Amino acid sequence: MSQALTLARPYARAAYAIAREAGAAAAWSDALAFAARVAAESRVHALLGHPQLGRDDAVTLLAPDDAPAAFCDFLALLADNRRLPLLTEIAGLYEELRADAERIVKAKVTSATALPAAELDTIKAALKRRFGREVEVETSVDASLIGGAVIDAGDVVIDGSLRSKLARLQSALAH
Repeated sequence: MSQALTLARPYARAAYAIAREAGAAAAWSDALAFAARVAAESRVHALLGHPQLGRDDAVTLLAPDDAPAAFCDFLALLADNRRLPLLTEIAGLYEELRADAERIVKAKVTSATALPAAELDTIKAALKRRFGREVEVETSVDASLIGGAVIDAGDVVIDGSLRSKLARLQSALAH
């Protein structure tokens, strides 16, 4: 995995530089996300490493219909360098670069039950104060948390779930 990220990093940086220069960062995000989803499909992934897959066929397969011409050229370059299997990693790194440049923190809030909008707004405001950046929140529900929530914002994880509190209490009582 780390080797794939190492190989993908320069391509993600180049893609972001091209997209930023063209003022098309959002269009490239969409196109890369599409290409990464297609590339991750098991039958397509097996094809990507095949020596007989031509660059034009690869571009036709992976590029969305409305993709910028520069994006198609980028896919052709990946095909020429046999790096198409790295599209998932490239797309992820691209999104990290874009979020960092746009000063956005992406946070995932997992709660025991669906959170009301007001509570999500409170969490979002608190994260904005903590990071000094705009915050995009993705939510999910995991009933095994029993109560509370777990907030994962990059390098910071805040576990306020009842499950983890019970585990800490059990550990303290066992010693």
